[in-house]
Amino acid sequence: MSSICRIISAAKIAEPFQAEIGSGIARLGKTPVLRAFLANDDASAQQYADWTGKTAASLGIDFQLRRLRKTELEAAIAEANADMRVNGIMNYWPVFDDVRQDSRVQQTVAPLKDVEGFSKVFIDNLYANVRFFDPPTNLIKSILPATPLALVKALEFVGVYNSLLQEGGRLYGKTVTIVNRSEIVGRPLAALCANDGATVYSCDVSGVRKYTRDRLQLSCHRWEDVSVSVEEAARLSDAVICGVPSETYKFPSLALKDGAVAINFSSAKNFEKDTVKQHASIYVPTIGKVTILMLFRNLLRLSENQVHYAQQEGLTWLSQGGTASLRPEATVEA
Repeated sequence: MSSICRIISAAKIAEPFQAEIGSGIARLGKTPVLRAFLANDDASAQQYADWTGKTAASLGIDFQLRRLRKTELEAAIAEANADMRVNGIMNYWPVFDDVRQDSRVQQTVAPLKDVEGFSKVFIDNLYANVRFFDPPTNLIKSILPATPLALVKALEFVGVYNSLLQEGGRLYGKTVTIVNRSEIVGRPLAALCANDGATVYSCDVSGVRKYTRDRLQLSCHRWEDVSVSVEEAARLSDAVICGVPSETYKFPSLALKDGAVAINFSSAKNFEKDTVKQHASIYVPTIGKVTILMLFRNLLRLSENQVHYAQQEGLTWLSQGGTASLRPEATVEA
């Protein structure tokens, strides 16, 4: 029996954003500058930097890669924060042996230049379902982490999001299983999908959590631990998203609901291609190219935010990192 499953490439999902970013740069009227810091010897980080540089060149973005020692990183970030010519800053992680040190250094990036979207004020807004810093004007947009945002765009592209519904509720009635609950991708993605109306089963080695907005009755999601297996969650799900960083892990594709969407965002392939095609209607095997474009989309938004912020506040720049906040009252506990 032939498979009905369509395999959708990251390049296909990324196509509309190439044009969107190009048009945005033309409206901006200047070349955005992204300064990136590579302070490790990780081969995958170097490959990621190479891809980012090539994509930047194709879009007309000034990508400035700085290779440096880890002991020089904080000073380099402070310099970039204060440099009015720099619109965005990113780092290639991990840098330090302790992930807490990585997190601390990440928080020294000024929020108005954080293309990765990990500044505390952005993460707080993500979990609280706050999308702008200046309501009701709604010109200064909050920034979302690039990989979770790329996965949302993949769900939109393949039709899991219902474009006929009001924005902010377009996953209403949908169920999504995410096999990854990292602070970088899985947990923020679960919150984003639940805030858009989905019932989300978030799975990792410690168990399964259910995220929901209670049929859109809550202003933002809530979560609870549930006694559900990954297979049971998958059988209920319109989409299953996997990001387990292990070559040995394979999602039990037989548990997929017929017609479900399957998306892999790990560098390892979490789905067996032949098996997943027997059940999924759509399979997205990689997401990397979309993630890179989301970085540049964030850069464009930051560049626009910087203009709006200067106009509203009478300031030319917000250069401090760390505790800097665009709108303190938006900050809540995640």
